[in-house]
Amino acid sequence: MADWARPVVAFEIRGRDTVALRKFYSELFNWDISDANPRVMAIPAGIGGPEPGPGGTLMPGEPGASLYIQVLDLRATLDKAKALGGSVLHEPFDVPGRELTIARIADPEGTQIGLVQQ
Repeated sequence: MADWARPVVAFEIRGRDTVALRKFYSELFNWDISDANPRVMAIPAGIGGPEPGPGGTLMPGEPGASLYIQVLDLRATLDKAKALGGSVLHEPFDVPGRELTIARIADPEGTQIGLVQQ
């Protein structure tokens, strides 16, 4: 097997009320989340890039991992997250040297999610 960078291939969102979280994420990101198995609900891959897959960063700080979701309209997504029971943790800010804007929300159970508009 060749030596090359390994891609991020999956993510996981955990919560106490998965039925409510399914509704939140389905409506917020237009995800078609399967409820065929209520213990492990499948979220299919999105469309629109980045190709060949997501990149990431390694930073100092408290241990943990973050998930960033690309959105078309950051302000509209923040408003929709609040309307669906989430909260805005960080208002939008431009990333220096990059053509993208980032914000952070929390879902109704407090799980933090980054939003990216490119």
